[in-house]
Amino acid sequence: MKTISIHGIDEEMEKMIRERAKSEGTSVNKVVKELLADALGLGIKKKKKDRRKEFEDIFGVWTKEEADQFLESIADFEIIDEEDWK
Repeated sequence: MKTISIHGIDEEMEKMIRERAKSEGTSVNKVVKELLADALGLGIKKKKKDRRKEFEDIFGVWTKEEADQFLESIADFEIIDEEDWK
């Protein structure tokens, strides 16, 4: 496999590449190769990290009982009264 050197990368770009590598737990080299492949339309769709757990405190998670109770409480909204549409 060939090696390519890229000179003159500005500090902001380097910082963002390094942060991405750290957050994904991968190497800077791998991040740069993925970015190049994506930019050239050669990228293999990598499986995105499941980040739902990171947002549970914002969105919350219902138990089955809570979901059933909610659906029961809004059941009236599912009924269509034909008279309302005349």
